[in-house]
Parts: sequence; C-alpha cells; structure tokens
Amino acid sequence: MNPTETARRRSPLLFLIPLLIFGGLAIVFGIGLFSGDKSKVPSALIGRVAPAITLAPLEGLQKDGKPLPAFGNADLAKGQATLVNVWASWCAPCRVEHPVLMGLAETDAVKQGKVALVGMNYKDEAENARRFLGALGNPFSAVGVDRAGRAAIEWGVYGVPETFVIGPDGHILEKHVGPLDQAAAGRLLQRALKAR
Repeated sequence: MNPTETARRRSPLLFLIPLLIFGGLAIVFGIGLFSGDKSKVPSALIGRVAPAITLAPLEGLQKDGKPLPAFGNADLAKGQATLVNVWASWCAPCRVEHPVLMGLAETDAVKQGKVALVGMNYKDEAENARRFLGALGNPFSAVGVDRAGRAAIEWGVYGVPETFVIGPDGHILEKHVGPLDQAAAGRLLQRALKAR
C-alpha cells in the first residue's frame, strides 16, 4: 500500500474529529445558555455599598404639581429600603414591566414610605421619558437621569430594565435582570421589607 492510498483512507476520520469537537462544545454552551434563571445574573456588587452616583432630575417631570427630584447615594442610605429601577422610553421590555411597577407603587409598603421606588432613566431623551411616564403613569418618587450611561456602568447594568434592592444602609442586596413580573416584584418587595 503506497502513502497516497493511506492518506485517502484516513482523510474521512480527520474531518470527523473537528466536527465532533465542535458538536460537543455546542452542546455544552447550549446547556449553559438555556438553563437557569437569567434574571439572577451574579453581581460583584451584592453586599457592597451602591457605587457613588449623582444624577440630575428628569427635566420638566412633575408629580402632584411639584418637580420630581433626582436621587443619589445619600438618598439611598437614609434608613429606608429602596427599589431602583433602571429604565428607558425606547426599551420595549420596560413598557411590558411598567404595569408591574405601577402596581408596586400602589402597595402599602411604598405608599406608607416603608420602601422607596425610584427610577434611573438610562440613555434617554428627556421629552421621550416624560412622554413615556405621562402615557403609562409615574410609579417613581424620584427619577435620576443617566444620559451617558456612566452610572449604569458603575452599577454593573447589563441592559434595561434592571431592578436593584438597596438596603437602608445603602448596600445592594439583590439585583433582578429583565422585566419584572408579579412574582419577581413581590419577591424584591419582600426582600426590601426584610432589610428594614
């Protein structure tokens, strides 16, 4: 048997090895991608003081005839648990979760001031953000504008919407990635109430 015939016989095996390796890797990545709860993305900030932010108020936004304030770290460490929702008017999932936020705003915990619900408006135009809240309702007691997205980067935001539970001492207790549903909102609210 000459070397040419030997090479012809082995060539199908050589092509199968890379395909088998690729197939195995695809299965491993697929399992990792489609298993587990995507809303519980690990964050290095859990248990740490929320990164320092100074946000401007959403220009022209009013509630009960008064300008709605922004918020910063000093507001997050006033002895009250806070839910911080990162949202934008251009974000379709934010529109989906908005009725859930409106429901949170009507809970006794939020109405009685046991838990604050504030919004971080992410990379948005002021007019669009005001129109969004005007059309769907404003659940927030304060809205800070993060036009450049710098505060969101500091907070480890992957994308909007995301919601953080901040303890009364300003520490991040939990993070939810993606739109809130009733179950997730209830869980975050209970976490905030336990932190009081």
